[in-house]
Amino acid sequence: MAVESRVQSAPDLSGRLLRVAGDYAALLKPKIILLLVVTELGAMIAAARGWPAPGPLLGGLAGGAMAAGGAGAINCWFDRDIDAVMPRTRRRPIPAGRIAPAHGLGFGIAVAIAGVALIAVSSHVLAAALAAAGGVFYVFVYTIWLKRSTTQNIVIGGAAGAFPPLVGWAVVTGSLSPLAWALFAIIFFWTPPHFWALALLLRRQYSAVNVPMLPVVAGSARTRRAILAYTAVMVVVSMVPVVWLGFAYGSASLVLGSAFLYLAWRAVRAEDGPSAMALFHYSLAYLALIFVAVAISAVVPV
Repeated sequence: MAVESRVQSAPDLSGRLLRVAGDYAALLKPKIILLLVVTELGAMIAAARGWPAPGPLLGGLAGGAMAAGGAGAINCWFDRDIDAVMPRTRRRPIPAGRIAPAHGLGFGIAVAIAGVALIAVSSHVLAAALAAAGGVFYVFVYTIWLKRSTTQNIVIGGAAGAFPPLVGWAVVTGSLSPLAWALFAIIFFWTPPHFWALALLLRRQYSAVNVPMLPVVAGSARTRRAILAYTAVMVVVSMVPVVWLGFAYGSASLVLGSAFLYLAWRAVRAEDGPSAMALFHYSLAYLALIFVAVAISAVVPV
């Protein structure tokens, strides 16, 4: 009977371990990390004008994902009070009670430090310093300082998400270039229209937890106009890499940006949830595709 009990309990133990591992993985915000890795990889390929050496490539991507993911876990720890109220986030592991806050914080710090160390060992100290700076900016500037204090939270704090191209470029070259900063700028100006489109859909939730996202403070109409304005700037900025990447990139950027601008204009005109939702989902595809265009154009310049 004892043997049978142990055999029967083994699947239960395995299931519990898998659930715990899944909860810790969720703290890293893997969907966001995937998009950040795409932008880092695009910059790495552009810097190398081809595939980088395997060691720096794998170390840079894994370390970058870990550094950003650790910062995301710390964000989950700090925001656990408002996450518990918002329907969109209340099932996250910490507010749902599946992971203790202290454990989540320790996990985030450990993963972030390990990621930065991995980049330093596999490539360059500059790349590691940039990865650390991005994480520190996200945690201390955006999460702790700006998010709950100003409508400019995502405008300034969103710069944290623009660090991966700088990291990727530094992994390959050990330095930065004007093109690397141009890629940074694309993400910087992409972030407000991307996030405000989501904030329009979640305005009541942010209002309930007193987070001053622009739609909560300024209203829907002003937010939609701001989305259109930032999108226009983003489209112009996205054309700057044509100087280094050529006609093929410029054509792709123009097509992708025009679609983004159309959806932003439609969101201003329609003033409804579906238009904001369409813009939000397209913005995710846009960022991935623009960095695919960067990579392809760097390898096969036209």
